[in-house]
Amino acid sequence: MKIQSSMLVHLGFGKYVRSDQVTALVPVEEDRGPGRRTFVHVEGQTNPIVAARAEDTIVRDLVQEPREVTQARQQQDILQDLLVDLGNVNATVRRISRDEGGLDLERLERRIRQVLES
Repeated sequence: MKIQSSMLVHLGFGKYVRSDQVTALVPVEEDRGPGRRTFVHVEGQTNPIVAARAEDTIVRDLVQEPREVTQARQQQDILQDLLVDLGNVNATVRRISRDEGGLDLERLERRIRQVLES
């Protein structure tokens, strides 16, 4: 894999960083959630930037050839982010969503994984 130099990489919520200045990506483990998925360490900065996107989606953007972001890629990113968020929903909320609201989060997760794998 080769980092594409001088490309701007989207970190979410209007944050961008030059691809060749990223030195490390670390998943947020404590207090992870919407807007807090990855610590992005940037050359010349002491503190990391908190990115709203998952580390694997940032890595894909760092190493891919420069091109227009397609609608399919955006949809895939949304599904990946949704899958991460669904993984953080506790059992009680899952049960209430299924029993009271008719929303089966486990079934939704399985469908998202199927779509992302194909």
